[in-house]
Amino acid sequence: MYSIRLESARDKATPIYLQLYQRLREAIAEGRLQPGERVPSVRALASELNLARGTVEAAYQLLVDEGYLLPRGPAGTVVSPQLPHAPGNPVLPAKERQASRSGDEPSAEALPFQLGLPALDSFPRKLWSRLGARHLRQLSSPDLNYPPAQGLPALRRSLVRYLGVSRGIACEPEQIFITAGYRNALLLIRQALLQAGDRCWFEDPGYFKARQMLEGSEVTLVPVPVDEQGLCVERGQALAPDARCALVTPSHQSPLGVSLSLPRRLALLDWAASRQAWIIEDDYDSEYRYVGRPLPALKSLDHAGRVLYCGTFSKVLFPGLRLAYLVVPQAQVARFAACAQDFDHGCPALPQAITADFLDQGHFARHLKRMRARYAERRAHLATALQHVLGSRLRVELQAGGIHLLARLDEREDDRALAARAQGAGLAVMALSEWSRQHPCGSGLLLGFTNIASAEQALHLARRLAEAIS
Repeated sequence: MYSIRLESARDKATPIYLQLYQRLREAIAEGRLQPGERVPSVRALASELNLARGTVEAAYQLLVDEGYLLPRGPAGTVVSPQLPHAPGNPVLPAKERQASRSGDEPSAEALPFQLGLPALDSFPRKLWSRLGARHLRQLSSPDLNYPPAQGLPALRRSLVRYLGVSRGIACEPEQIFITAGYRNALLLIRQALLQAGDRCWFEDPGYFKARQMLEGSEVTLVPVPVDEQGLCVERGQALAPDARCALVTPSHQSPLGVSLSLPRRLALLDWAASRQAWIIEDDYDSEYRYVGRPLPALKSLDHAGRVLYCGTFSKVLFPGLRLAYLVVPQAQVARFAACAQDFDHGCPALPQAITADFLDQGHFARHLKRMRARYAERRAHLATALQHVLGSRLRVELQAGGIHLLARLDEREDDRALAARAQGAGLAVMALSEWSRQHPCGSGLLLGFTNIASAEQALHLARRLAEAIS
């Protein structure tokens, strides 16, 4: 370990934690700590320097927030691999590094406030690795062949049990199709049931990536407004009564966070049954509800076989897994199976097998229970910090569930301009109005909270946000 010399608090006005932060940052900038190199644990460095652990933790947290260090859970904390390797070159501040990064190059590390990302520091990687190692040791010749286009039977059986208990969905394994992410599930639906030019109700505001995918596949979207009860079904019937399908997020509307009320759920199902239309239910993060029990899926109320249910492991496990699933009505199984075979929707077998074990052995349920408690705490940290730092400028809307916050702004505020400033400062904030097509939804900022590990980090990030948008 390189030498760190600190002056006592009596000899220098700068607090000890800031001195340590400055020394470590200098070591990284001068190349004495290389990208990817592991730094000492908090306990070890505190013991070596005879400091309180809280002092070292405060210095490390500043370096993490600015992108110099990258926490990797049980694997320790390392110097960010994305920093330049050349010794002697000063490391760019977070704002400049973000500005210099190519717009087409995805970031390998979680950015502050990044949406749609679970807590990467809390995933049980050792357990997952152990399950994977067992499957690799038992690898047989059939496992080396192409995986089933519909998905691994073991995972589909596991999902039947899970969905029956947690979401109230009664289905058979043959009704479940495993896809490489949610957008691939939408693509499979498009290929099996829709034709170019078909009209589709789409929540406005709504999930922009789904909108882009459907528009790219020549489906005509009909933006339908959303209020405090969810999708306005009556407006949809007035705008496009002959629509071929409707894409909804009934459990936790994306991005407003409201739930589709029971009268509107029933009205939507009645419309689909009478018009022989389809309802695509995107149930992307219903597992994370902090008030009461998770709501039953819309699919659980479907007696006419008109709902196509989409779920994903990206929000509850990790996005690099690239696994989602689609439950189709029994009458449509043969059509979807033919499309899956023709268009090669198969996913690698190993991650499917590990996920099946993760579900069957009870790890999934335990992980969700831990994360609900952790997310409730992290959400409270961020809401409190935003209120303390920016309370006069924004209003946090706490919904019953979800993994992001909506901070409402005064209607005179340009949320797109503020989000652009925040993004220039290395904060992955999104403007609410970016998610809207035709129906105004107000001015606001969308902020992910899942990777904010402490109240101190939340306060620090809130101050960075305030500075960026002031």
